[in-house]
Amino acid sequence: MKKLLTIVSILLAITAIAYSQNNVPLPSKAQLSWHESERIMFVHWGMATWQNREYDKHAIKDVKQINNSDVAFSINDCDHSYLQNINIDKLNTDQWCDVARSWGAKMIIFVAKHTGGFCWWQTNTTNYGVKELNWKNGKGDVMRDLSNSCKKYGLKLGVYIYPGDDHWGAGIGSGGVTKDTSLQQGYNAIFRQQLTEVLSRYGDISEVWFDGNCKIPVKDILDTYAPNAVVFQGSEASLRWVGNENGIAPYPNWYTLSCEDLKQGNSTALSSDINGECYAPVEIDVPLLKNKGHKWFWSKDCDSLLLSVEQLMNLYYKSVGRGSVLLLNSTPDTTGLIPQSHYDVYKAFGKEIAKRFDNPISFTHGKGNKLVLKFSKPQNINHVIIEEDLQYGQRVLEYEICGKMKGKWYKICNGKSIGSKRIEFFKDTKVTELELVITKAKGVPHIKRFASFNVQTNLQDLVKQDNKSKPIQVGYWDKNSFVDTEYREIQIDLTEYANTIGEYLLSFNQISMDYFNGKSSTLEFKEIEFNIYGQKNNDFIRKINDTQFLITNSQQTLKEFPIIFKTKIKHSGANSVGEITLQKLEY
Repeated sequence: MKKLLTIVSILLAITAIAYSQNNVPLPSKAQLSWHESERIMFVHWGMATWQNREYDKHAIKDVKQINNSDVAFSINDCDHSYLQNINIDKLNTDQWCDVARSWGAKMIIFVAKHTGGFCWWQTNTTNYGVKELNWKNGKGDVMRDLSNSCKKYGLKLGVYIYPGDDHWGAGIGSGGVTKDTSLQQGYNAIFRQQLTEVLSRYGDISEVWFDGNCKIPVKDILDTYAPNAVVFQGSEASLRWVGNENGIAPYPNWYTLSCEDLKQGNSTALSSDINGECYAPVEIDVPLLKNKGHKWFWSKDCDSLLLSVEQLMNLYYKSVGRGSVLLLNSTPDTTGLIPQSHYDVYKAFGKEIAKRFDNPISFTHGKGNKLVLKFSKPQNINHVIIEEDLQYGQRVLEYEICGKMKGKWYKICNGKSIGSKRIEFFKDTKVTELELVITKAKGVPHIKRFASFNVQTNLQDLVKQDNKSKPIQVGYWDKNSFVDTEYREIQIDLTEYANTIGEYLLSFNQISMDYFNGKSSTLEFKEIEFNIYGQKNNDFIRKINDTQFLITNSQQTLKEFPIIFKTKIKHSGANSVGEITLQKLEY
């Protein structure tokens, strides 16, 4: 009987460790290469840099303002004569690459076209681009220069090309859809030509960034000219937005989701599904100018917003250390150079990462549910890094780290997802052996690296990782607000609370109800309308349960864009009172 129980226990353990190999979605070669990048540098540089804004204001000849117009404005409606006064003779894309390498970035993603439609490459699709500058007699091409510099410095190149364009009435958050439907076919042709140009002229492109979504059909172009690239958002996405611009990945961080969710083009980390059949990890984009502010483009006196090395290390643990890729922005100034003060921060950041993690005490690799590190004498350990071999997919679902001292084993920490890299840190612990025990996995685990470290630093980032935003009350209802016989409309102005990029939870929290009439106090909603980016756009709000809505603000906007939630509500028979709260989600 004892032998039978032992056999049963072994079989149960095997079942817990190994699911069917068929349940493990595998990354493409492009996704594997993206994972290995670990750190990528964004470059935001555009007309907003000269306008001291976060997106291109243009210069409209007539009184009709772009923010309030429901009609596209022609290129002829704009006064772009100011372009002749822009001097970028000091532009040096080699310097950009030098900055990227200083903090360990392996790729640069360049914003070749932002929302305003200005194009940094030679194109005949618009009269609003680098060829309108005096620089190099109108023959300059920043994409060409950067491509050459990346090859010189051994960096991969990615491109951000905004699917929309103000000139065509396809504004912020549109995904390329024009307000005037009669313009859609014409704009589709323009955008497809622009995308073809940036993907076909500059060598291998490793990542294509469609900010917000891309609703214009471009699969054929991507397949032809960027077969080795990962695609951020859009119907052909192989990467997802994390859902915030705070530099933070969720934990656990699962790389899979349903294919149906992925095809929507704007799925985020909240779509992650441990059993999802499609592989599409999240990317962590964050500005360097985010210390008590949030700026993607350089402006005068912006150095006060620079993140400190301590803050950046905090983000490194919460992005790379949770199995994601960190996409950290850079902001060349009006000369075309990244300011020296910014350069200094990047270099210090890279130096701190190297100081902590370039020299492990010991490391190993292997497959199976257990790996052991043995030391010739007791070692003080406070960090462990685990990396999966992702060519076999993300397999580990739960694990423990155990230490041995004086002949006894004890658990140090435990976790769930590993993925490309999981950094575990804990109080100084003296051990003679360290053990990684994988207690649940899809298939046989393949560990590329299990390493131990004794990190010594004067920074305080490791003790400052528990700050989370709290819900803010944005409304309430009382016993007279709703009835069970008709729907009543409410409108909530969220502009003040939801105007930074990220995901928000709008909650209707019941405080008290009429318990004595025997009926339900459930609130029922209909005719939900969400206004953001100067227009109605319900793509950015989703009802996730009976009382909560998920709001996504994925575009940097200005305060003149109101954010309004409207709906009609009734209750199911019992009066109630409650409060309406908004909370910015942090992981």
